[in-house]
Parts: sequence; C-alpha cells; structure tokens
Amino acid sequence: MRLFCVSGVRPPPSRTFLRKRNFPMEPSRNWVAEPVRIALLGCGTVGEGVVRLIRRNAAMFERKIGAPLVLAGVADRSLKPDPSLGLDAKLITRDSAALVMRDDIDIVVELFGGHEPARTLILKALAAGKDVVTANKALLAEYGDEIFRAAGKVQRAVGFEASVGGGVPIMRTLREALAGDRHRAVYGIVNGTCNSILTMMTEHGSEFAQALAQAQRDGLAEADPTLDIEGHDAAHKLCLLVTLAFGVRLKPAQVYTEGISQITLADINYARELGFTIKLLAIAKDDGGIEARVHPTMIPSHHLLTGVSGAFNAIYVHSEALGPSMYYGQGAGQMPTATAVMADILEIARHRLAGARGGAHPLGYPATMVDRARVKPMDDVLCEYYLRFMARDRPGVLGSIASILGRNGISIASVIQQGRGVETTVPVIMRTHEARERNLKRALAAIRRLRVVQGAPAFIRIEERL
Repeated sequence: MRLFCVSGVRPPPSRTFLRKRNFPMEPSRNWVAEPVRIALLGCGTVGEGVVRLIRRNAAMFERKIGAPLVLAGVADRSLKPDPSLGLDAKLITRDSAALVMRDDIDIVVELFGGHEPARTLILKALAAGKDVVTANKALLAEYGDEIFRAAGKVQRAVGFEASVGGGVPIMRTLREALAGDRHRAVYGIVNGTCNSILTMMTEHGSEFAQALAQAQRDGLAEADPTLDIEGHDAAHKLCLLVTLAFGVRLKPAQVYTEGISQITLADINYARELGFTIKLLAIAKDDGGIEARVHPTMIPSHHLLTGVSGAFNAIYVHSEALGPSMYYGQGAGQMPTATAVMADILEIARHRLAGARGGAHPLGYPATMVDRARVKPMDDVLCEYYLRFMARDRPGVLGSIASILGRNGISIASVIQQGRGVETTVPVIMRTHEARERNLKRALAAIRRLRVVQGAPAFIRIEERL
C-alpha cells in the first residue's frame, strides 16, 4: 500500500493513517490512502458486471474500505470503448501480460476463464506481488494446488468466491464462518443449467430435449451444453468444496461424474410417485475416505433442496456441532457473480490498506497442509437405488428380476408395476434398500441378459437421509 502526505510530515512506519471525509482531524493525522488499483482480465458478461458495480457503487466502496477503488486497466481482445460502461480507449489493452506486470496494479481480477493464459497470468501476478481474484473454477480445480502454493510463498491473496455458487457466499462461509466445526457431508445444487432443465421437466412435464431447447432459448444453456448437462461443471465446483470442507486436494478426474441427459419424464413422474424429486447433486462425504460424486439423485420431496428451482443454487452442509445448514441464492448471471467478485476485491483491499497480508490461507489451511484426498472407489459407495426395467409382459418376470437382485445382496423396498395392456413390454419400477454399488452393477448386468428384459436397465441413486 502507498501513502502520500498532505501536511509535509512523514507518517510513522508502524501506523497507517487515512483521511476521513468531512471529519476535522489534527494536522499530523491528515493522511490520505492512495487508491487501490485493479486490473481486469476479461470483460465478458461477468467482467462487465464488475465494471458496472465499481462505477455504480464507487462512493460506497470508498466508505467501506477507506480508499477509492480504481479500475486501472482492462485486458480484452475484442473490447471497444463503451461510454455506457465508462470505459475509454486509455483503459483498454490487448496486452494482458503487460497489464499484470504494471507497478501501479494492486489486484488482478482474472475473468478470462479456461486454463491458459489464465494460469500463466495468475502466477505472474502473484510473483509480482499482486493479489488475485478469479471466478475460474475449472482452472482452480485442475491447477489450484500450484496456484495456492505460489500465493502462500509470497503471502498474497487468491479470492475465488465467485467460482462456486455465483452469488452464494459458500467459500467464505466454509473458510471462516464454519471454520470451528468439522464437516461430514456437503450436498450441492451448483449448476443452474441442469437445475433449470430438471425444474422444467418436473413442473411443466417437458421431456429432456424440450427442456434443454427452452433453456438455450432463455440463455440458461450454452449452444454446446455438454460441460453443464454431463456434470463436468459441477465436478469442478465440487473439487473446491471438498478442499474448503475437508482440507484435502481433489482433481476432477477423481470425481465420479454423471450427467442428466439420460433422465426421462417417466423417471421424473415415477420419482414423484415414490415421494422423491430428481436433482443433479454434487455430493461429498468424509467417512474414513472421501466420497466425491456428481450425478442425478432422488431426494425426498419434503427436503429443503427440493424447493431450489430454476437457475438458483444451494449448498447443504452437515457439520458435527452445528448440524445441517443450507446456503441458497442465485447461482449464475452477470450481477450475482459480479457481486461475489466484488466481495473478494473489497476483502483484499481492506487487508492491503491495513498493511496486512491476508492471502496466506485462502483455502482455510496453509497450502502445504492440504494433502491429496483419499477417495473411496465408487464401487464401494452405499446407496439406495431407483431401478427401471422394460420387460415383456409375461408371468414370472418380477420374480426373475428379484431373484437376481437377492443373489447379489440387494433387497427390494417397493415395486411399481404397470397393469397389463396391449404393449409387448411394460416398465417395472423398483426401489431398493441400501446396497453397495458394485453389487448393483453386477446384478444389473445379469438382469440385462434375461430374454424378458428389453434394453439396458436404468438406475438413479437415492439420498434419503441428507
């Protein structure tokens, strides 16, 4: 932090003096903190929101931190001067590396997304003594260990609140508000695209393809929605949640990941009949080994997470002392995400102005204390299951299926069997008691070989005791 004197006397080295507006002060205390200067890398949807907040709330931010926040430069290959944003040509550059290395920059805000050049620029910024704010969950999930260790060595901050949950302050909550507790499980609805699609299927009776097309028309799904609908975006976010909640390092490749593209309207309706709702959940549990999985999940229709609809996100945390708690809000969009970015900027600015280094433990642990997670194999996970078979309408079919399940240690909790009709095949719906995943897969492989069963059996995991 830099101070300049307005009374001609040098400040004592151990103290920081800030001038308070409209407040009479002694001449020896008449010091003014220089602005905190921000470099913005990427001015897309979220970056534009950050610019608007800095412009709109400049006076409030100055009051909150005791110094002005100044947008000193914006790196973007396609951005042009925009009077509505307050951006003129002098602020805009295509040379992001030069902007990051400027001596007058205090905080670098990375909103490019992707792995490169974001990773290289963040490491350069940290090495140059800058603090960093990013919303890049894919980068942090894959290269977070390298980035956080680099930040720890130079004691600089890495703010990443916007990387999970949009405007939901879950990172700060796990790192600070819940730091005194031991966490046992985290359940997250952390992808607004999938949640919107499943909401449309549940509330409006749409099939998956119809719901996806509507989400794309509404701007809730990308033209290529693979990253979202196949669960990869949620898996990236789960890696960060696991580190904050359990203090271990996890890579996306270690997360069992399954998307929602195979969910049918029939599954939605049968789930309702059984008393459940289907959500794409990011699930992490600490039970001697870390369970880390993303997949469609049936949850009780009376549970709080069931009411999280549309693009909203929610993270449900089970802690030993506190018990269950849920954090809910808008999980995507320009202004909710920009608000999370600004929260990190303000927190870091306060530390800089106080002469403190607030970036030593951005994960809630020293980076050197975060070990690689010991992940429980998916085959060892215990769940209840929803099963759906298409079987020929013949006597003894149910008994054949039940016999194979029983031989594999799987007991049936309930059955829904359609009445006989003109169709040659009918759906058989079962809910099982808790079983090990490897046993279920072995049983389903045997059931599929039955001549009376048509096509591949479908199954969805059930989490009844969240």
